[in-house]
Amino acid sequence: MTQQGAALQTYNNELVKCIEELCSKRDELNGQIQQEEEEKSRLQHDIRVLTEKLSRVNESLAQRLAARSTFDRTIAETEAAYMKILESSQTLLSVLKKEAGNLSKATEPRSKGH
Repeated sequence: MTQQGAALQTYNNELVKCIEELCSKRDELNGQIQQEEEEKSRLQHDIRVLTEKLSRVNESLAQRLAARSTFDRTIAETEAAYMKILESSQTLLSVLKKEAGNLSKATEPRSKGH
């Protein structure tokens, strides 16, 4: 019986050792799980912060794009109106020169030969 008791004691010691190793591995795994849960929480927070920032940037960008579009339209309309003014000025100058020429001819003394 002593031999069986010794064998039983050996098995018992090995079982306890295996259980302790399993508990140790579980504790190590628990620590890793806790670290990853904390990292997940930080990342989710960062995502929320970045999503809010992205939303604000998109809103600002949309407003700036609309303002640029208004600038582009105003510039195009102003340039078109300015070109019309230039054309009108050129036409007016041509008419004025022609009339001035006609007036000059009309006010010149006639030659005595006629």
